[in-house]
Amino acid sequence: MFELMSRRIGILAIATMLAFLSACGGSKPFMRRESGPVAAATIVSPKAGATDVPAGIEIQFTVERATSVQVALVDAAGASIAGNLRSDGTTWLPDKALKYATKYSATVTATGDDGKPATATSAFTTMARPANQVRVSSVVGDDMVVGIGMPMIVQFGRDVPKDVRAAVQQRLTVQSTPPQEGAWRWYNAREVHYRPKEFWQPGTKLNMTVRTGGLPMGDGWYGRNDLTVSASIGPALTMQVDNATKQMTVTENGVVTKTIPVSLGRPSMPSSSGTMIVMEKLAKTVFDTTRDPNPANRYRTDIEFAQRITWSGQFIHAAPWSVDDQGERNVSHGCINMSTENAQWLFGKTKIGDPVTVKGTEEQVQFGNGWTDWSMPWAEYSKG
Repeated sequence: MFELMSRRIGILAIATMLAFLSACGGSKPFMRRESGPVAAATIVSPKAGATDVPAGIEIQFTVERATSVQVALVDAAGASIAGNLRSDGTTWLPDKALKYATKYSATVTATGDDGKPATATSAFTTMARPANQVRVSSVVGDDMVVGIGMPMIVQFGRDVPKDVRAAVQQRLTVQSTPPQEGAWRWYNAREVHYRPKEFWQPGTKLNMTVRTGGLPMGDGWYGRNDLTVSASIGPALTMQVDNATKQMTVTENGVVTKTIPVSLGRPSMPSSSGTMIVMEKLAKTVFDTTRDPNPANRYRTDIEFAQRITWSGQFIHAAPWSVDDQGERNVSHGCINMSTENAQWLFGKTKIGDPVTVKGTEEQVQFGNGWTDWSMPWAEYSKG
């Protein structure tokens, strides 16, 4: 009995204490809500109030303790400028170059775990249109169908200094559908190429974006224009030339469609070994070497169905004068000779960018003597 009464008294005391605490401290006296981290944002460039800002600017910013970030850019009239965050989340790039001599306002909004946004703003004015502008162009045009070996090539109207090439390259993008690994490489001071690790897959869709309008290009020069190109890859046509057999094997989508007897460059003027691609197609042209220092190499000849594969003057073309030598011996000045019938057939099959691989000759093609992207191993090419 005494034990039972003690328990009742203890329970009553505890109940009384809880009621007292509830009345004094609210319904949850021991619980305290922890606040999430407070976000912060800073615009690094362009600085607020900046003038003479390049029209090719990116919005550079930093954020702290942010779970989401938004960037907005508007002109003086409040119109929104389209753009996207870089993949590393540290800059925002407009879809197109900004207008010259125009006021803009950028806002970066960072939101933290507490759901409260922090904003940073910067109003700035772009520079007047510069007098020194660099023309930017693409070898591949819109809706063009090219071969599986075709690099995307961006050309500049003047030399791009080495110290700004990385900044220029960051403005170049190529999207392939289906996705395929690729890399840019500077060919020279005025030309940069993009090729995949392996030949393009037949039917690939390519979209290249060049955002160089208003971009500083060194020595007081600026990019004249932006550029977009949409192209596609045709069937997988390849040409394999073996000097040992003096034959060209033409393969389309993995199936051999024709074997053509050829005559290559004579020993004193050998054809180049390596993988080259068709750069130019001329149904009719004239080969004129009358200015060659060696009188023995001077000639002027009408040529049909010519396909250029090097800048130094090596072509695939019709050579009716050497039909008896084709498949037997090399008599050309470095070109790949074949009969008119075979040259016409091949001319009707090929596209700019189709690869030509020659093996077994006395010399290797020099990198840069044509679009020789495939003459360099991928491990080395991708470092460029």
